[in-house]
Order: sequence, then structure tokens, then C-alpha cells
Amino acid sequence: MDESQPAPRTGTVVGVLALASIVASLMQTLIVPLIGQLPTLLHTSAGNASWTVTATLLAAAVTTPAIGRLADLYGKKPMLLVSTVPLVAGSVVCATAGSLAPMIIGRGLQGIGAAVVPIGISTLRDLMPPEKLGSAIALISSSLGIGGALGLPISAAVAQHTDWHVLFWVAGALSVLVCALIWALIPSVPTRAGGSFDVPGALGLGAGLVCLLVAISKGADWGWGSGTILGLLATAVIVLLAWSWWELRSASPLVDLRVTARGQVLLTNAASIVVGFAMYASALISPQLLQLPKATGYGLGQSMQAAGLWMAPAGLMMMLVSPLGAKLSAARTPRTTLVVGSLVIAAGYGSSIALMNSVWGLLAVSVVINSGVALAYGAMPALIMGAVPLSDTGSANSFNTLMRSIGSTLSAAVVGVVLSHMTTRSGSHVLPSLNGFRTGMLIGCGVAVVAAAVAACIPLHRATTSAGTNKAAEPKSADAQVGEAH
Repeated sequence: MDESQPAPRTGTVVGVLALASIVASLMQTLIVPLIGQLPTLLHTSAGNASWTVTATLLAAAVTTPAIGRLADLYGKKPMLLVSTVPLVAGSVVCATAGSLAPMIIGRGLQGIGAAVVPIGISTLRDLMPPEKLGSAIALISSSLGIGGALGLPISAAVAQHTDWHVLFWVAGALSVLVCALIWALIPSVPTRAGGSFDVPGALGLGAGLVCLLVAISKGADWGWGSGTILGLLATAVIVLLAWSWWELRSASPLVDLRVTARGQVLLTNAASIVVGFAMYASALISPQLLQLPKATGYGLGQSMQAAGLWMAPAGLMMMLVSPLGAKLSAARTPRTTLVVGSLVIAAGYGSSIALMNSVWGLLAVSVVINSGVALAYGAMPALIMGAVPLSDTGSANSFNTLMRSIGSTLSAAVVGVVLSHMTTRSGSHVLPSLNGFRTGMLIGCGVAVVAAAVAACIPLHRATTSAGTNKAAEPKSADAQVGEAH
């Protein structure tokens, strides 16, 4: 931090960055209760309406690594402010939309704003004293659950009782507030990265990710064996291999693959994909179980608004559990916290077999799963920052966020296939069967166990400079700051 500036109040910094993360994550769930009504509201088909969800995912995945690198090069505060602009613009576009095209554009803009979360976490490394860094990281990470917890019931209530456009006006106002707070209360910190922005690398990664994520997201709808899906997957492989070749030869890469290949970073990113998969399976299954009619014999018969309220405590639990994760990381290591978190997620899914037949039981399952997610999400940024130079924290955290997004996308595809193939008939409707939901939960359990196994293999070491660069040796790593003991 610039020595000419007064030392920031750490509580203020954490509070502002947590609010920014909550608002950014709110955008992800804001539209979920509206999905069933969107074909009517936007005068389109259900397949086309699904692009309002896919657009947000794609925009976030494609732009987050690039914005993270820009934050390393030109400053984290400027890029935090820049990231709030598409949140505001996207909300306004959606709030005035009456057809599909502007809605997709607005949702894509909101997805770009997701970069607020990894950049905010990276900012903590520059501004927080070592003894508070671990708890601050855990709190910001857990705020993702708060956004989801608030988004579902609020949007469901608005969808039931008033004009749906109000949702996006409120989202826009919150985004303006976040922008003002960041500008006024978050101090600037000096940039440590050298070089220039890798435009070919950004375009290559973006093109490869679009092909990969569209193929995964639309495989069930378009047919996994269709020429379009196979062509997209083949293109993704070719483009991403070419991108890797370019990055390894670039003097100023978008993503330093040599740093990414370090054991601690590589296995943390691998665990992030698996944890993202495990976390999202519950988010797909629980709302459906809650809202299916009781006449099915296993549905819980809740209204859209009631289902959102039943899901809210699980998100709030992330905020309550995050300090425990920080203490565990300080007493042991973030690796231990990631292993424990993954096992807690597995236990939550495993308990679902006995508990998913009641609203209270499903609430308990969701609370346990989200408690594990809170532990895991707080540990992953600490592990990443413990193995990368200060000059690469924005890029490295953004790439880790991308890995979680890929895991969530894979989860949606796999669980979607399971639920669409294991069905039952209720009157004239074909619905996912009880065995389909159980299978989805068991997949989540198995994947969480895999995440724990991967996390247990993560080697720990101090952050060093990037290979092949002239960066100066840097101070104590983030792992050491949050209590590395090995």
C-alpha cells in the first residue's frame, strides 16, 4: 500500500469487499426463480430462455482471468471499480428488457462483474495484516453463499407479488452503492507485475472456454453425439492447446502456466473443479425436490417463495462457519481445511439418502453441505496465494475461480443428464424420479470424496517468484500468513 495513505481500517475493507462479493453472487441466483416464466415473459421458447443463465456463466468464465491479469498490471482498486460498471449496466439493460436479446446482453454484462470476487480476495493480501488475512479470506469466500441465500427468496417473492423488472432495478442500485463504497473506502495499492497485457492469450482462452462451456451446457439439449457438440469440443481442445503453447512462450502471459503447474497450485485448482462440481449438485437438486408436488410421493410441495426461504439458512450458514475454517487453517494448514470441508460436503450428501423425504431433513442436508463449502472455499484462495508471487495474485485467484466455474458447469451437465434419464410420470407430466434425485446426491457424495483425496495430496511450500522472470524475491507467503505448519 502507498505509504502516503493512512492505514485502512481492516473491518471497513473486509465489509466493503464482502458486500461487493454478495452483490456479484446475487446476480447469479437472481433469475433462478424466474426461469420457468421466462419463455412467457420474453416471448420465446424454453431452450432460448435458458441462454439468460448460460450467458452469465460464459461471460464470467471468459472475462474473469483477463480482468484478474489487468488487476495485477494496473491496480486492483481500478479493476474493482471497472468490474462494477457491467454490474450496473447489465442490471439496467435487464430492467428495461421486454424480449430475449436485451435480456441475454444484460445477463452477460452482469456475468462480467463476477470478477469482483477474486480481485477482492487478492486485494486482501495487500491490505490485511498477516494475523487477520486468513479470517478475511474466509469471510469474503463465504459471502458467495450469502448472495445465493438472499437471491433466491427475494427474487421468488418479487416474481410472485410484483413486476419482475423490479429485481434488476434493485440489483442496479446495489451495484452503484458497491461502486461508491469501493471508490471511497478501499485504498489503492502499488502494482507489482511488469510487462503488458497478453491480448492474444486473452482471446485464445476466451475462444476455447466459449467452445468448451457451450458444449457442456448444451450437450443434453443438442445431443452429446451431435456434430455441433462434437465440433465444439474438438475446437475447444485445439484452441486451448494452442493457447497453452502461446502462454509458455509469451514474455508476459495472461496466465503463467509455469506457476500454475506448481504442485500446490495445480492440485488446488484440480480440487476446485471437483468442489465446484460437488457444491452445484445440491443447488440443482434441492429446489426441485422442494417444489415438486406431494402427489409424486417424494416431492415436498413448497411454493417458489417458500422454497427460496428454506434454502436461505444453508447460505447463511457459510458466514457462520467461515471463522471456524480460518481458525483451522491457522492451527493446521489451509490444506487441512480443504480436506475437512470436502469430507463435510460428502457427509451432507450421504445423509440425504435418509433425510431428503422431509423439508426439515433437506434443510439439514443443505446446511451440512454448505458448511463444507464454506470451509473449502475459504481454504482455496489461501492455498493459491501461498504458492504464487504477490505480483500474480489477481491472475491466479481469477484462474482458480474459473476452475470452480468449470466444475459447476460439469455438475449441471451430469446431474441434468441423470435427472432427464431417470424419470417418472405424474399425470401428463414427466418428472425426475426419486431414484434420479438419489443418484444425483450420491454422485455429489462421491465427487466430494474425490475432492478430499486430491486436497490431501497438495504439497505445501512458500511462495516464490515466477519461473523465467526477473521478479524480486517476495516476503512471507499467504500460507505462512494464515498459519502454515508443516
